[in-house]
Amino acid sequence: MGKWIGRLLLLILLGVFAFSAVKLLQIRNKYRTGEEIYDTATEQFTQTSEFTPESSEPAAGGIVETVDLLEEDPGVLYAPIVVDFDQLTAVNSDIEGWIYCEDSVINYPVVAAPDNEYYVERSYTRVVDPCGTIFTDADNLKGFEDNNTILYGHHMQNMSMFATLKYWLKQEYYDEHPYMWLLTPEQDYMIVLFSGYETSATSETYTIFRGAGSELRLYLAEAAAKSLFHSDFVPDGRGKYVVLSTCAYSYDEARTVLHGKLVPVGSAGGIPIE
Repeated sequence: MGKWIGRLLLLILLGVFAFSAVKLLQIRNKYRTGEEIYDTATEQFTQTSEFTPESSEPAAGGIVETVDLLEEDPGVLYAPIVVDFDQLTAVNSDIEGWIYCEDSVINYPVVAAPDNEYYVERSYTRVVDPCGTIFTDADNLKGFEDNNTILYGHHMQNMSMFATLKYWLKQEYYDEHPYMWLLTPEQDYMIVLFSGYETSATSETYTIFRGAGSELRLYLAEAAAKSLFHSDFVPDGRGKYVVLSTCAYSYDEARTVLHGKLVPVGSAGGIPIE
């Protein structure tokens, strides 16, 4: 009897192992499909900018000096890539922009979501895809018109989409990547990062501000105070800001977030603005 029980348990364990292996293979295949979709998008809709090489790098003095220069003259800096928004919006009219960070996996189209569920498991082409799409909060106005726009992206196990946001919580990584880029058909922005931390999905971090004022300034000051990295840039409440958000797994409903200011540069879709 003991031998039969042992054999039965072995068969059960082998069955569980085989089932787990099949599920893992299915997940990897789904991830591979998502990667191919976005790799194709990058190849089809973007290219490296060919405009004035000296205008493709921030000021040598650091991020604060760069912001000061841009506030005086946005034309001193262009986005480092060009995005073909005519073709991209022909694929999906929900396209709002393109988010890009040099020397990272972040290089994706951004859509305006009709709600906060639609693009959770749909690619930018609207096909079912577990990688989803980077999307703005459904309560945000289109065109990044709000003073605080929230962008959501998955924390994928293959470290695609917004999974690498957690890297910025380390000072060394932030020092090497103090900014990202947001390109839109009308205006490109340097996203000057100034805060990163973990928070709850129900926290006040997800407050949307339609305009400037004391409440926004207090919100930004509190965000900066929570940061796990130090930035020389101090937000003053002027202009527009973004929150980049993804899942964290340190507790239920945990989220990793980065705050950044949208600083206009001298290009739109990577093309210099005349």
